[in-house]
Amino acid sequence: MRASCGLEPAHVHELRDALQETSQNGYDFTSIPLVHPRLVREHVSGAAAARPGPFTRSDMLLSTSDWSNLVVVALNASACQGCDSGNRNVVANSEASLQQELLLASHLSVPVVMARITSQYCINLARILHNKVVAGCSYLVWVRVPLVSPADEAAYFRSDIKAPNNTDTWTWWNRFHSIANTEKKIGLCLEIGADLPDEEVLERWLGEPVRCAVLPTSIWLTNKKGFPVLSSRHQLFVKKLHKLHSQFLITGHLRHPHLKFYQQYLDHIVQSEQQNEDAMSQYVRGYEDYLQCPLQPLMDNLESQTYEVFEKDPIKYQEYERAIYDALVDLVPEENKDERTVVVMVVGAGRGPLVRRALTAASQADRKIKLYAVEKNPNAVLTLHAWQEMEWGDKVSVVSCDMRDWQAPEEADILVSELLGSFGDNELSPECLDGAQKFLKSDGISIPSSYTSYIAPLQSPKLYNEVRSCREKDKHFLHHYETPYVVYLHNKREIAPSQELFTFNHPNRSAHIDNRRHKALQFRVTEDSAMHAIAGYFEATLYKEVKISIRPETHSPGMFSWFPILFPIKEPINVHAGEIIEIHFWRCVTSKNVWYEWCVTDPVSSAIHNPNGRAYTIGL
Repeated sequence: MRASCGLEPAHVHELRDALQETSQNGYDFTSIPLVHPRLVREHVSGAAAARPGPFTRSDMLLSTSDWSNLVVVALNASACQGCDSGNRNVVANSEASLQQELLLASHLSVPVVMARITSQYCINLARILHNKVVAGCSYLVWVRVPLVSPADEAAYFRSDIKAPNNTDTWTWWNRFHSIANTEKKIGLCLEIGADLPDEEVLERWLGEPVRCAVLPTSIWLTNKKGFPVLSSRHQLFVKKLHKLHSQFLITGHLRHPHLKFYQQYLDHIVQSEQQNEDAMSQYVRGYEDYLQCPLQPLMDNLESQTYEVFEKDPIKYQEYERAIYDALVDLVPEENKDERTVVVMVVGAGRGPLVRRALTAASQADRKIKLYAVEKNPNAVLTLHAWQEMEWGDKVSVVSCDMRDWQAPEEADILVSELLGSFGDNELSPECLDGAQKFLKSDGISIPSSYTSYIAPLQSPKLYNEVRSCREKDKHFLHHYETPYVVYLHNKREIAPSQELFTFNHPNRSAHIDNRRHKALQFRVTEDSAMHAIAGYFEATLYKEVKISIRPETHSPGMFSWFPILFPIKEPINVHAGEIIEIHFWRCVTSKNVWYEWCVTDPVSSAIHNPNGRAYTIGL
């Protein structure tokens, strides 16, 4: 995917010429003001109020197609600032000027209007633009915000200047977006300067809906051949922005031999990044921030294509094979390998990938095994019988039965399963394995032997809007906020590192097995942030040192069988540096269902989500 790049000319004398220059140099769109920046418009009072004639160019200069595909409208900066000036006449005049431009933008069918904010005083501007979006305007709104405030930049170069406290430009944007109800049609246009802030600050911006990044010509360097290039940190940030599907806007006077070189360079660095993508990146393309309902394989029979997707994972089955190999070697010493046959039961065998791996592990370990493949899905059992007939023969006994109901003819030395979900236990692995362990020997081995769920507070307006748009007419009005979703988290930022939540061990030899859980976790906030959801992950120990994980800090490289799980919250919560986020989580169990409940208690209290499993349960 090439970099979508636009050009903002320093001067637009002739509109047609500006668009032609943009196109000839390989750019996709042009950013222009609808009204000359120095044209005084007085709507309330003053000499200009009675000025005859039009206030700007005719729409006939361009075709409708050009207006609707090639033009981004930059709203008058003075009018945007004036909406929150505090002076009644200035506010009234600025509002009228802004409404005039917004009406013309609708008339022209432009795809985007861009407003600039230069301070935290943007409440009235947010109200005006939000009202337009709510009223059903055809265009998107980009809010142009500097990555670093001018005051901070001045302080960087002059030690005698003390930056004021309101220079965190993210708080400007967050205030604007919060007042505008975190609207999906309002995105961020991030203006990047020569000096980039710390990585933690950049990561916070990457959790926002960055629709466009402004790259002034003044921040570009010149290489030995005279071509424009970006610093290594700028390159890395641009690549991350491109992964968010951000567009780019080149602004400022030409400082290099040709305008097209800027666009060509951006295209070069994003294309080179794509050529070096790993299997995981290629697999997840198209799934970014796409909400999916978690699987319930215990209640529903999986389809063939679902099995096929999981079986393509290059890492998961490799680690399972390694775990089975190690377990066989530990169970049967070399001197006893001809005397003892190990009973291995694969429960929840699906279409047989773990059966094949168990046979391979036994061959590599040079150990004899007797293998049972237990599966409740009658359609998958057909595949198992086919494998048995074509390849396995009497090496494998296929059993069509729910593992909890099966009366095994003998006890197992090793019990192998792949019942883990994105949250570890959310596909009811604890309940299934607790029911199956009755036919595991007292010194038998379970693979996996344990798994732990993790959670972290998440900042992501994108995902919040995705959840908000999932409302269904025939469901409870809070249903979509109380349903977990499996999603490849992309346009997001973890506010704090994930922490351990619930752990399950197998076999579970407790006298009274109780899989209900409750835990409260506290997360310290290091940067002002907005919390939109809770992210969930898991780590699993298959056998001894053999582990698999989808937790960001310990993710198994290249493994894509599981995406993280997302627990929404009803309202975004603004949190400040130094504050503590406290999250309570419950795993509730009845004879028929399992479900989660969750709430936030600090820095503000939210209501319990999913009480009594009213929106989401997992069927036993």
